[in-house]
Amino acid sequence: MNTLTPLRPVTAIIYSEGRKVDPVMSHIATGLRQRGYALAGFVQRDAPRPGRRRCDMMLEDLASGTEIAISEDRGAMARGCHLDIGELLRGTALARQALDAGADLLIINKFGKTEGEGGGFRPLIAEALMRGTPVLIAVPWRNIDGWRLFAGDLGEEIVLDGRPDQGQAICAMLAARLGHDGTGDEERNSIAFPSQAIGDHAG
Repeated sequence: MNTLTPLRPVTAIIYSEGRKVDPVMSHIATGLRQRGYALAGFVQRDAPRPGRRRCDMMLEDLASGTEIAISEDRGAMARGCHLDIGELLRGTALARQALDAGADLLIINKFGKTEGEGGGFRPLIAEALMRGTPVLIAVPWRNIDGWRLFAGDLGEEIVLDGRPDQGQAICAMLAARLGHDGTGDEERNSIAFPSQAIGDHAG
């Protein structure tokens, strides 16, 4: 398993509502896979549905390619989104399988309101850190306080600024920190994660 150096095992991409973070996360994931890294976790895409006010939120499991519909179908006139807990649990199980297989990096599409309240993929993030697996996650500005409370000094923040090459630059940065060959060498020096702090973050 590859590990990030220096001692900031979580990279958070901070974005405002006007910035489209999903294509950036997908670009980073594609670039890392092309370099040979094994990934756990998800990228998100929204699937428009004719006659519906809202899009369906779809996650792609990065290890298996499985698509996971995480938004409940609440009818044509629904204005808000409710997460499908069963699908979230299915996604978590798939990500754990990838972590068990020695993934080099866990990618989480968003630290949302559910994660801020202690649910969603929050336990999965804490589990990855306990294993010594670094994490990349997108965090909207509206959830920044909850994110900082959770991540503490384990997180590095990169603000999404709209530059067309920013995703490529972040991908290159992560590849440099993980090691260039993507071989998952178990003998690399690992980060010493403060177990008590991570336990506090698990929610």
